[in-house]
Amino acid sequence: MTLQQTMAFGVLGATMALFIWGRLRYDVVAVLALLASVLLGLVPEERAFLGFSDDIVIIVASALVVSAAVARSGIVEGAVQRLAPHLSSVRAQLIVLVAAVTLLSAMVKNIGALAIMMPVAFQMARRSGASPSCFLMPMAFGSLLGGLITLIGTSPNIIVSRVREELTGEAFGMFDYAPVGLGLSLAGVLFLAVGYRLLPGGREAAATMGQAVDIHDYVTEARIPAGSTTDGQTVADLAKLGERDVKVAGIIRDKTKSAAPLADAVLREDDIVLLEGDPEALERVIKRAELEMEGEDRPTEGEEAGDEIGAIEAVIGPDSVLAGEAAGRMALHERFGINLIAISRSGERFTQRLRDIVLRTGDVVVLQGALPQMPARLRELGCLPLAEREIRLGGMRHTLVPVLILAGAMALTATGVLSVGVAFFAAAVLILLSGALPLREAYESVEWPIIVMLGALIPVSEAIRTTGGTDLLAEGLAALASGLPPHAALALIMVSAMAVTPFLNNAATVLVMAPIAATFATGLGFRPDAFLMAVAVGAGCDFLTPIGHQCNTLVMGPGGYRFGDYWRLGLPLSLIVVGLGVPLIALVWPMA
Repeated sequence: MTLQQTMAFGVLGATMALFIWGRLRYDVVAVLALLASVLLGLVPEERAFLGFSDDIVIIVASALVVSAAVARSGIVEGAVQRLAPHLSSVRAQLIVLVAAVTLLSAMVKNIGALAIMMPVAFQMARRSGASPSCFLMPMAFGSLLGGLITLIGTSPNIIVSRVREELTGEAFGMFDYAPVGLGLSLAGVLFLAVGYRLLPGGREAAATMGQAVDIHDYVTEARIPAGSTTDGQTVADLAKLGERDVKVAGIIRDKTKSAAPLADAVLREDDIVLLEGDPEALERVIKRAELEMEGEDRPTEGEEAGDEIGAIEAVIGPDSVLAGEAAGRMALHERFGINLIAISRSGERFTQRLRDIVLRTGDVVVLQGALPQMPARLRELGCLPLAEREIRLGGMRHTLVPVLILAGAMALTATGVLSVGVAFFAAAVLILLSGALPLREAYESVEWPIIVMLGALIPVSEAIRTTGGTDLLAEGLAALASGLPPHAALALIMVSAMAVTPFLNNAATVLVMAPIAATFATGLGFRPDAFLMAVAVGAGCDFLTPIGHQCNTLVMGPGGYRFGDYWRLGLPLSLIVVGLGVPLIALVWPMA
């Protein structure tokens, strides 16, 4: 072993040790690894930052933006919600949730798919009286399996595709992963439908600050516009859309109000309905019923070009100018450039228009306006913002636009018209231009620690190859695999990737393992495709710990899981992936 190889392995070993130690965040560890590689002369100074301009970084960042827009559209969530009333058993609900998040993960980043479906899981758990822990870990594992189906489902697929292009001149296509990924996903969903019983039941989730201030009795108002599907339906029909989470508190027709309307009361065009419920349920009903929310299309005064319009929950303070006043008399929109779109007062139900309600100290209100100006407006009004949580009530949602843009990007990539990087960068730009995702949310949707880690580790990974370290490791694996049949050699690579992923992060695992696997395959006289696929599958399937993948971490608190819970469901699933994945890969990608 040469001095440079020794130093390269030393940097790699120190990096893995810091990842396992966990005191430093993985992006900081990656930056330290890059700095050490430059100072030791393993990475030339002029190539130190080339990783940040790599296609992988652009593709991952663009895919995250597109994923966030699809999640915000609510189209998948709405489709599953329509099935929810027909699912009575926990197993039926689990199958639908896991299947939905698995298929969705093939189209958007798997952590984005999981985030979309988690609120639906909580609603189903509440309806059936089951613990959310029955659903959340199987959904997280389903999202990892679904990410194996397409090129953009997970970061390892994108990295493996680039390695193959460097080796053979041809990258993996958008759906080259599908035959193996679909087979593993189907087997995984079938196992999880019965395997969820291995999980401990009845665990309580960790409470969040958003839950601590959760308000369930907001009252808002919405108008039935021309062409709405609600025109001619009854109050009971409208309430059904909220799945008993929303009540119709009143109807205002021709300036005459009807308190506590009967269930069979018929709704008409231009009626104003007063709705009571939590913000998420209210938004769901308003969207499904095609209603126009009070103030949502009213421009705010003082709004500057590019300002994002959003809603903020706030409490009316003791010295607020709103206390003792009605919103209509205060002329909030004209004087302050904000809209009052919902009110909550503990222990009281409202039946009058929002503009006529006399506000009191302690009332919780949802105010809509230009977000950059909201802090100053709240101070001016004497209102105290609640703990930050996502409130979309009164926000515009472009249901089909992001889905159509995503479909177009996938089609252009699959047909070879555009490269993956260009297609998804263009898709992210179109998402922003269409207004389907506000610019602030676009920046928030990009996992910058992952981007920094990728940009920093790409040159480090390259240094291991240029110093001959990759060849050395491949020779060691080849010696270990000597005398093994081809399928066993393939299994060795997959298991190695699975074993490293919990400590390195799946993207970092592929950066290290993919070149090793390709050299290993060449040394044994095999084609590299199958072994690169094995790395992608192994790196994408960390089912044993909550730290190897963000999806596993995301459900740990909400599901009330402990570290040791993951292997109980994850170990048999890992064995299924290896047992089925190896012959599937060998069948689709012949090694000889």
